Amino acid sequence: MNIVLLGAPGAGKGTQAAKLVEEYGLPHISTGDMLRAAVKEGTPLGVKAKSFMDAGELVPDDVIIGLVAERLQAPDTDKGFILDGFPRTSVQAVALDGELARLERPLDAALLIDVDSEVIVGRLTSRRMCKQCSYIGSVADAVCPKCGGEMYQRDDDNEATVRNRLNVYGTSTAPLIDYYRGCDLLVSIDGDRDPALVFADVQASLGLDRAK
Repeated sequence: MNIVLLGAPGAGKGTQAAKLVEEYGLPHISTGDMLRAAVKEGTPLGVKAKSFMDAGELVPDDVIIGLVAERLQAPDTDKGFILDGFPRTSVQAVALDGELARLERPLDAALLIDVDSEVIVGRLTSRRMCKQCSYIGSVADAVCPKCGGEMYQRDDDNEATVRNRLNVYGTSTAPLIDYYRGCDLLVSIDGDRDPALVFADVQASLGLDRAK
């Protein structure tokens, strides 16, 4: 199954993607993870992307489209994929449609994890990451519960940047909801609940509960 995940930053897309990977073995293609890895490694792509990410701005289309197009040709995507963080604009959606048409692999669903923006601000500003193992925790974690490493707040998780990211999402990305609704591909799930309940709805809405 070929899936695009939609929703504002911090809505829980990554959590649901991880559950889909565990249950069905689909590769999780997260542009955010790929870009952060490039930043950490100091690659040309990472250097170019870092200034945009730190400010909460969208990374330029040419960088993202090239990255995703290359990834979709990897053998592990033959049985399907989960795209998380792409497309973010209508231009990117059209580019993705073209790429998938070329590969003869159309989307099966655009899955929207819907969460109120103020809930998201609270989630992200309290988020902390381990410098050693990249574990994602909260402000309540004095040290990493996984490896004992130092926890810190990422530059893109401070409140000003989070609100800017949500504004960018609202103006640039939210129109994708209408785009995919018009394509009869949109599946909307209430994400402001326990992740297990959200995942049960995801399975039912995509017909995956019947596939198991």
